Amino acid sequence: MIITFYKYHGTGNDFIILDNRENQWPALTTKQVKHLCDRHFGIGADGLMLLGKKEGYDFEMVYYNADGNKSSMCGNGGRCLVKFAYHRGIMKTAYKFIAVDGSHIAELDSDGTVRLRMQDVNQVAYHSSYAVLNTGSPHFVKFANEVVDIDVVATGHEIRYSKEFIPDGVNVNFVELTDEDSIYVRTYERGVEDETLSCGTGVTAAALLSAHNENGFNTVVVKTPGGYLRVEFDKIDDQHFNNIWLCGPAEFVYKGEIQIAE
Repeated sequence: MIITFYKYHGTGNDFIILDNRENQWPALTTKQVKHLCDRHFGIGADGLMLLGKKEGYDFEMVYYNADGNKSSMCGNGGRCLVKFAYHRGIMKTAYKFIAVDGSHIAELDSDGTVRLRMQDVNQVAYHSSYAVLNTGSPHFVKFANEVVDIDVVATGHEIRYSKEFIPDGVNVNFVELTDEDSIYVRTYERGVEDETLSCGTGVTAAALLSAHNENGFNTVVVKTPGGYLRVEFDKIDDQHFNNIWLCGPAEFVYKGEIQIAE
């Protein structure tokens, strides 16, 4: 079977995208997706997405992790899929699409920036040295100094598979405050089982916990190993955040064909 694919990235968080609006790829197997995402024997990516049709929406987003399994929401993936939809002829400045965590709206600015509205957050579990919250995917967030020196893979793997987060695991973020309204974030992603250059839902989680206005509108600039993102949101209190927007670039890399076993 020959598949035509498109490669995109959002601040280094890279994705294989298939246009599935005609239902050409209704039943990709876990093995096939894992092979396509393999960086040595396949195309290589942090995840794979299908652009589909859904009544009442501009499109549907179906997301698979690099391990081949369907996953929870991917923020950078959602932004890349908006740009892909535009390039494939769904040419708008504002979009409404459905993903695994529900309905999203997104905006495409004239400079190519994609702004994606994330789900509201209504619960944060604060612990003595970290916090856990769900921004479409579950995230462990720990503030630290000299985040650049942390062994993110080893430490993140240990936390991701710890007893506290059985059976589903958790994404792990290490965050350093660099200014009043800017942070540096490194993330270990479950399903990829490695550090990624950027994680949209992780960046969002870290930004919410880094609010510089105790109540009201916040903008947090986030540096990741793959580039810069911005998170805009309203903080109601320490448990409630709404009107959350993840903003940043989404770039086309290349188009190709690959043959995979059926």
